[in-house]
Amino acid sequence: MFNRKKVQRPQGPLTEQALRQWLVDYLVVHVEIPREDIDTAKTFEAYGLDSRVAVQVSGALEKVIERRLSPGLLYEYQSIDALTAHLSAELKL
Repeated sequence: MFNRKKVQRPQGPLTEQALRQWLVDYLVVHVEIPREDIDTAKTFEAYGLDSRVAVQVSGALEKVIERRLSPGLLYEYQSIDALTAHLSAELKL
């Protein structure tokens, strides 16, 4: 069940590593996965993210990067590593 806890926006400059860490923190808080069980190369689907949660992650990520994102982004880039690499290239981080 999705909860409404906030994950802190990365402090300092936005980098690929900061985005990766934010996504890990988001899964820890909202999907209640122990941090040590998160493999950033595994698919979001492997962590049980359904379409509703994927849209919520995308919406929260929009606030972090201050840019509009496709709600289907987590289906196009299916792991934390793939998503952060894409966003890093797109945002020129």
